[in-house]
Amino acid sequence: MPRDGGPLPSQQKLQEVTASCKRKSWPTAWARGRAGPAMWLGVLQLLLLLLVDPPTTSTEDPAFPHLGDSSQPPPRACPWRCSCPRADTVDCAGLDLKVFPDNITKAVRHLSLQNNQLQELPYNKLSRLSGLQTLDLHSNLISSEGLPDEAFESLTQLEHFYVAHNKLTVAPQFLPRSLRVADLAANEVVEVFPLTFAEKPLLRSVYLHNNQLSNTGLPPNTFRGSEAITTLSLSSNQLSRLPPGLPASLEQLHLQDNLISKVPRGALSRQTQLRELYLQHNQLTDSGLDVTTFSKLHSLEYLDLSHNLLATVPAGLPRTLAVLHLGRNCIRQVDAARLRVARGLRYLLLQHNELGASGLPAGALQPLRSLHTLHLYGNRLQRVPPTMPRRLRALIMPHNRVAALGARDLASTRGLVELNLAYNHLASARVHPRAFRRLRTLRSLDLAGNQLSRLPAGLPTSLHELRLQHNHLRALEPEMLAGLDQLRELSLAHNQLRVGDIGPGTWHELQALQVLDLSHNELSFVPPDLPEALEELHLQGNRISHVGSEAFVSTPHLRALFLRTNRLHMTSISAEAFLGLVHLRMVDTADNPEQVLVQLPPTAPLQPRG
Repeated sequence: MPRDGGPLPSQQKLQEVTASCKRKSWPTAWARGRAGPAMWLGVLQLLLLLLVDPPTTSTEDPAFPHLGDSSQPPPRACPWRCSCPRADTVDCAGLDLKVFPDNITKAVRHLSLQNNQLQELPYNKLSRLSGLQTLDLHSNLISSEGLPDEAFESLTQLEHFYVAHNKLTVAPQFLPRSLRVADLAANEVVEVFPLTFAEKPLLRSVYLHNNQLSNTGLPPNTFRGSEAITTLSLSSNQLSRLPPGLPASLEQLHLQDNLISKVPRGALSRQTQLRELYLQHNQLTDSGLDVTTFSKLHSLEYLDLSHNLLATVPAGLPRTLAVLHLGRNCIRQVDAARLRVARGLRYLLLQHNELGASGLPAGALQPLRSLHTLHLYGNRLQRVPPTMPRRLRALIMPHNRVAALGARDLASTRGLVELNLAYNHLASARVHPRAFRRLRTLRSLDLAGNQLSRLPAGLPTSLHELRLQHNHLRALEPEMLAGLDQLRELSLAHNQLRVGDIGPGTWHELQALQVLDLSHNELSFVPPDLPEALEELHLQGNRISHVGSEAFVSTPHLRALFLRTNRLHMTSISAEAFLGLVHLRMVDTADNPEQVLVQLPPTAPLQPRG
């Protein structure tokens, strides 16, 4: 370097060539297309100087101000095709990678490799990422042989480990002590080792569902020293009994879809913080549970025992229970004493059991003063259970054998909002005129699939939805619908109604009706004087052969009209039928004898179906 601190010889030559370029006005000549041999020679000299001996000083050259500028940071290294939105994040998800990417910075904290085709992780590449906090390997082809245990010894800061949907047959023998979330779901894991999840004081969530774990594959000390775990998912495995040594810190425990036939005594004695317990789809019998099974679960709110082999309601239910799911068992008798302790129960689901005529004694549910919803679907019940809790809001009991409704059968449930008695054996002659009068807050009434020949009397004026499809209705009388000015949906499909049997003024008081289903009846034309608020009208499957110009004069808000499977021909619909229906979006005329010509109003954006 020159003693006076001047430029290096190569830099001096570079300045001379640059100055020569300026004197000869090369840019101007280049722009005018007059570049001669001397000019080309100068350009070559300049390029050679830059390639062979680039500037080594940080001093800015006034001729090339960007050369030697150290104020701009060097570009961040990022693996090819991946993205690096932050200095500590590398995202290589969904790139169909078959090998672990190169050039991953050691500073990475969050590495995403999910949705690729990786089969193995090289030890030397993974172990060097000692600062890694999140490793996402979800949905690859990684086998247990391809996941080196030694690599995790270097990942002392790893907190989130996701390796679900791979080909693991055994869990890693060692995972870092820093771990907080471990997701190994949807693999083929048959064995977990003592140090896989043990001694992890920060571990909160473990997901092992959809594997092939049996009780022999879970050692008794699997979770020893990991007393912060709140969520444990072991569903869809091959467990035959509740695993021992579960963490006392658990709040959610998923054990559904296993082969569990017994909960050993004391197996749930320490889980006083457990709020949700899922045991559905197992093989539990009454002998597999005892009075102490659930008695220590002082925080339990949700218990799902559906799809098992229970014949009675379990004993020792905790007072804190809010939801009890016992559907799809073999329960023949509800013991009031066993339910009485769960006085805070709000949702009781008993559908598809074998209660029969005497399985739900009078007053058996009365102690459940907070009960909101009761499901009794498919139990061969012959009557509505008497003396129900007064705060009950939803009574769901379709597909039973209820053949009559007396004047006081629903007297104890005056606060009902939803009543579903669909597909029972109700006949009009055996429904008392006052059966529904006390239900002044009822909004939804489902009487579909019964044997009603006329509308029930005394329907509550609070109704919003009324379902009467699949009955034997032959006539509609205005008096039966009087006062239903809040009704929004009315289904009368699959009955035997004719236009002549619909009394004048039948629709007059249904001022709020938006959806009317008259499909699959015996109508020969569109009923007149339909409600003004109507938006959706179902007339498919009738005998309609003509639609006149004034068919929809009373329904200016109509948006959807269904006329398929009638007797309409090419010119059956008047050209003026839809004039004024500015909200109409769809007319369905398919499956008629001929293709029907439909002329929608100019404002309708969609084409008719036909």
